[in-house]
Amino acid sequence: MAKIVVINGTPSLVSRINAVIEYAENGLGGKGFEVERINVAELPPEDLIHTKFESEAIVKANGLVAEADALIIVSPVYKASYTGVLKTFLDLIPQKGLAGKIVLPLFMGGSLAHLLTIDYALKPVLSVLGARHILGGVYAVDPQVARNDAGAVEIADELKLRLDNALGEFAEETELKAGRKARP
Repeated sequence: MAKIVVINGTPSLVSRINAVIEYAENGLGGKGFEVERINVAELPPEDLIHTKFESEAIVKANGLVAEADALIIVSPVYKASYTGVLKTFLDLIPQKGLAGKIVLPLFMGGSLAHLLTIDYALKPVLSVLGARHILGGVYAVDPQVARNDAGAVEIADELKLRLDNALGEFAEETELKAGRKARP
């Protein structure tokens, strides 16, 4: 079965966007995909800031990216762009490290004002890294991923529907790619 790697670019491991990641991972895992996650915030900060390509943690993370058939790139939107911690990791991926990968961006911001962040900030960088099959992605706004009175994170039904549609297309494209790769 195809392998999917989630690159979580949020600087906080308790972010509400983790509920979106878990929703995607559970959905894809339920379809038989092997899903792994890179939490960029858990990589050594010095390795990221000083672009230590030879760092054991960076080599391992880049190995996961290299082995993946498809990637999900997740980030909250800060100051009209994805996070700096995500950018530092993307800078450490080899020049054509995303060639042949199917990519699904999942972003979340405070308002619809930054809806085009995926298109104008992320996609050019992914293209430079060799990605040619970048799906439209899903942009969520904060109220769609909210904490309830008990402190649990709830995803709005409308967002679940958009996630299901995007994940369905992503799964279909990934299965097609994996099928082509498996043929002699």
